Amino acid sequence: MLSPEGEPLARRYYSQKTEKDLDADEVVRGFEIDKDKFVIVSDEELERLQPEKTRDIDLKLFVPQETIPPIYFERGYFLTPAANTEKAYLLLAETMHKSGVAGIATFVMRAKEYLIAIFSDHGILRAETMRFADELRTPAEVGLPKKTKVAPATLRKFEKLIASKTRKTFAGSKLKDEQTDALLKLVKKKKGSRKNVVKVEVEERKPAEVIDLMAVLKRSLSGKKVA
Repeated sequence: MLSPEGEPLARRYYSQKTEKDLDADEVVRGFEIDKDKFVIVSDEELERLQPEKTRDIDLKLFVPQETIPPIYFERGYFLTPAANTEKAYLLLAETMHKSGVAGIATFVMRAKEYLIAIFSDHGILRAETMRFADELRTPAEVGLPKKTKVAPATLRKFEKLIASKTRKTFAGSKLKDEQTDALLKLVKKKKGSRKNVVKVEVEERKPAEVIDLMAVLKRSLSGKKVA
């Protein structure tokens, strides 16, 4: 979000009651217990509730891959081996692949505890961050109707329709994000014509700390803890 002159915009906190802007140190946090009714929680109280900072992955258990409902999955990552750990990485990946199991673990990132599932796909380990059970909504909560009987003729009609659209395998590479492609073409065109091109000055950010997930996973499997 920019101004017409290409200057970055800043978000500000605004009080509807006093019609005044608030500084960051004037803002407090609240947990909504009823509509428009909150319990105030201080930053110090939140800090005391934060999980202990650690670089370990706490591997809880292994389960058959197919027993994890996809609705729990949130975002996927590849796990890469650290230097001189390629053999251990491949051994773990091969063992998990042959066993058909996924590892369920937790780890802390940016003062928040995450639940993850670790999978092995033909020698490559990947992790899926997961929702906790209390974060899932039920069909009733979103207002889905109850199941009703469908007329056999209507069912056969839809079976034929689905069969006509069915393919033997999923080809993700053939599915294109047409809206993004159109946007990139527009940007390229405007860049070439030098229309509405502005330069924004931003402060340099320090690179984020990279956590070696493979190394901490190995420590978790071996039962070792590090400070």
